[in-house]
Amino acid sequence: MTPALAAVLHLDENLRPLHRDRSGFLHDVLDGLSRAQKAIAPKYFYDATGSRLFDRICELPEYYPTRTEMQILRDAAGSIAARAGEDVALVEFGSGSSAKVRILLDALARPAAYVPIDISGEHMRAAAESLQRDYPGLDIAPVEADFMHKVTLPETARQNKLLGFFPGSTIGNLTVEEAEAFLRQAGETLGPGSDFVVGVDLRKHGAVLHAAYNDATGITAAFNMNLLTRINRELGADFDLKAFRHRAFYNGVRGRIEMHLESLKPQTVRVAGDAFVFREGETIHTENSYKYSVSGFQQLASRAGWRPVDCYIDENSLFSVHYLTRCAEP
Repeated sequence: MTPALAAVLHLDENLRPLHRDRSGFLHDVLDGLSRAQKAIAPKYFYDATGSRLFDRICELPEYYPTRTEMQILRDAAGSIAARAGEDVALVEFGSGSSAKVRILLDALARPAAYVPIDISGEHMRAAAESLQRDYPGLDIAPVEADFMHKVTLPETARQNKLLGFFPGSTIGNLTVEEAEAFLRQAGETLGPGSDFVVGVDLRKHGAVLHAAYNDATGITAAFNMNLLTRINRELGADFDLKAFRHRAFYNGVRGRIEMHLESLKPQTVRVAGDAFVFREGETIHTENSYKYSVSGFQQLASRAGWRPVDCYIDENSLFSVHYLTRCAEP
């Protein structure tokens, strides 16, 4: 890495790199496994291995969201750039591989900075290095953080109008209440006068959704199971991976895909000295992926302090990209 690249690949001094402090991870796992419905937050999927597996999921033929959203972004990039204006700083929440952001960076007029925010620091910084090689004049300032909490953006970004970017329908991983809280928190992070581009998966036939989360090659299953591998490695647990299986299904009543890890037999698992008993068929709920109508999401955004400006949808009505602007403070 060159000194110039190292200079822009900096972390906020006030944010401790998450991989150095596992206390939050341990607390959340112990708390989640103690519940009547055992659960672990999906943000813990994304260690380096999990991030790589998710990149592979995005390339699967069954997994329509990524390619559909990317086509929407290509078609709408000019409109988005015109609305955003010149010299904006682009802030991506949950940046991952940063593949989609390249579409916006190519369309924006003189983007001032790019700030990726992600919980998987190693994967994010590798993507930022690759991005820096392709955009040598762009100020890239990664922030390793959990974007569900308050994030302090680098000073170089705060000097410009901010355009938030939250692709991939990651907002669907949150309950409706959590999604509203996130949108409100993102508004506080981005500040007055900011805009926000958000990818949202649409409601559709359950068979399409089932196939997307149960791919024939088993990559999604490996992604889900990697969570147990991570817990074993980082928290000293003794999960027997052969005694669990991936399970994903569409819950039509709640309008969401649910992902679980199902115990194949009665067993006891220990994590950091605590014992957790599993019945045969009992599950750990690892992810939700809520699907919205266009009006339903716009109402949610409005409650959180954003004004819907535009919505871009593919020809098959599979996916939507919303352009929001921050409402004036009362």
